[in-house]
Amino acid sequence: MRRATIPAMPASFPRRVPLAELHCHLGGAVTPSVMWGIAHAQGIKLPTKDYWEFRDMITVSLRHGHSFDGYLQLFHWTELIQSSPLAIERSVYEVVGGAYRKNNVTTMELRFNPMKRNRGGEQDLDHIISAAIRGMDRAMLEYPVRPGLIFCLDRAFPYQLNEIIAEKAIAYLGRGVVGIDVAGPETPTFQVRDYRRLFDRCRRKGLGITVHTGEAGPVEEIAEVIEQLEPSRIGHGVKAAYDPRTMAMIRERGIVLEICPTSNLNTGVVSGWDEFRWIFDTFRRNGVRYTINTDGPEMLKTYIRDELASLTRLGILSVEEQLQSAEWARQASFVAGVADVAPPRRRPPARKTVEREEA
Repeated sequence: MRRATIPAMPASFPRRVPLAELHCHLGGAVTPSVMWGIAHAQGIKLPTKDYWEFRDMITVSLRHGHSFDGYLQLFHWTELIQSSPLAIERSVYEVVGGAYRKNNVTTMELRFNPMKRNRGGEQDLDHIISAAIRGMDRAMLEYPVRPGLIFCLDRAFPYQLNEIIAEKAIAYLGRGVVGIDVAGPETPTFQVRDYRRLFDRCRRKGLGITVHTGEAGPVEEIAEVIEQLEPSRIGHGVKAAYDPRTMAMIRERGIVLEICPTSNLNTGVVSGWDEFRWIFDTFRRNGVRYTINTDGPEMLKTYIRDELASLTRLGILSVEEQLQSAEWARQASFVAGVADVAPPRRRPPARKTVEREEA
């Protein structure tokens, strides 16, 4: 009798396997060359006429250092450049299509704050949102993808402005908007409990709920966010590994973490890959589900498959664990019909090949 052979696990994450990226900021996801073109097409006065200086201005580098505040400052110019209907449509279209071509990402959830794209009220908010939806629609016509938009409320905004963003998300639900988020650095005026009723309303209407927490802020905020806002996902959340009670809450409520390794290393939130090894081991021991994401691939000079390759190379996550995290991402996506996207009939070429063709 012949013994059944067990297929060997691949040495790296298979390129044919489609990916869902759940945590990607539009301001950090557009290639510098496209941003340069958009800026000039709109006549925006930039602080430099040198393309390479501009590229350095909107991407991470040693000059910017490794800090959370330094990272957030990079968004100043990207958000300004994207502040028009034409700019936002082009940006969304380029990100969704590029993610599919370069990395076989078939589900891209893009998050942004529409109020940071309307130049303080100069641009109509509905025009900005409709343009983002048009960008998604264009990409869906060309590629087998299922994207979605997440609107970011801001910790630095007063409640009244954040409420407007949440109501816009409800209004455009079913037309491409799939969820809401809270982002931005900690501020004394932002109180999680103040948003309980607003998030309850968004949840009842059918929006997905994710919240940035457990990144640069105190670990105690994670439990408060879970109790008050009841998210199904948490953006980053790496600090949860340091609190057993929070780990238990995440596991018991089935919350999925959106982990962005390179981003957390760049901001100094995580000290190095050895700390990440311990964090993932803690998640593993506590039965916590997580996904791998970029936060902003062009700004951070990394792609989702680069993140997976680093985790493989350093022995932090096995390929089997990465395949499991990819499945968790598909299950946790706010976008409907993710499982209906057919895999490519041919193996996608390497990213370098695609980039050379598009150069």
